[in-house]
Amino acid sequence: MNAPVNPFEIWGKESPDTMKAFFQYAGDIQKYCGLDEKTFQLCYIAIQAHRGGLGSVGGHAAFAKKAGATKQEVLGAVLVTLMTSGINGVSDALAIAANAYDNAPE
Repeated sequence: MNAPVNPFEIWGKESPDTMKAFFQYAGDIQKYCGLDEKTFQLCYIAIQAHRGGLGSVGGHAAFAKKAGATKQEVLGAVLVTLMTSGINGVSDALAIAANAYDNAPE
């Protein structure tokens, strides 16, 4: 069985300039929006849960924890998507967010 592919490793290897430009752009947006790190991460989790970006939900749950979010806040960011995407987004993303939060370093 093959190891899971990390798309960021491939991106960084195959097109490091576009990866660097993307993360600069993302950082600029985060600075411009005026949200603190925790709030930004919680908003991003909700957006990704709504659109089905499960890998992003997991990754950003760990970032949110590092920024001081509680597990309840991370799961709440997923649960708020019930109002926009219904049960499908929550059922897919809730376990991923909880697991990522629980396994993120302190």
